Amino acid sequence: MAQIISQEMLAPAAVLVGWTLVVLIWMAFVRFSAFKVANINLAEAPPGGRGQNLEGVLPDKANWPSHNYTHLVEQPTLFYAVVIILALLGQGNELNIGLAWAYVALRVLHSIWQITINTISVRFPLFILSTLVLLALSINALRAVYS
Repeated sequence: MAQIISQEMLAPAAVLVGWTLVVLIWMAFVRFSAFKVANINLAEAPPGGRGQNLEGVLPDKANWPSHNYTHLVEQPTLFYAVVIILALLGQGNELNIGLAWAYVALRVLHSIWQITINTISVRFPLFILSTLVLLALSINALRAVYS
């Protein structure tokens, strides 16, 4: 049985990719500014250096965008997979699209909070809520595969 691909289901994933790139640029801006303040010359950096090496060297707040960028390339990879599964199975219904947009909104809020304020008492509930939304999408994808 042929399914119709749901393009509308893919829009939240495309937006989250765009947001991830915004955070990458934000991270670069914050880090390069912090390098200047800390008198770090990248041309003199030893070979094999990584962003993790900047922990304790740069102020904590200068590393927050990097932490968030890492988060945006971890769990959201599962989101991309489940959205593609739902789209390919023609399951871009109102519920799944709404859940996908909710996931993106929660991840954007999580990013803004982590990069600017970074209190765990707010950041962790945002993460848990987004994870629960991802779980619901995953269950819907599993149901669609076996229906």
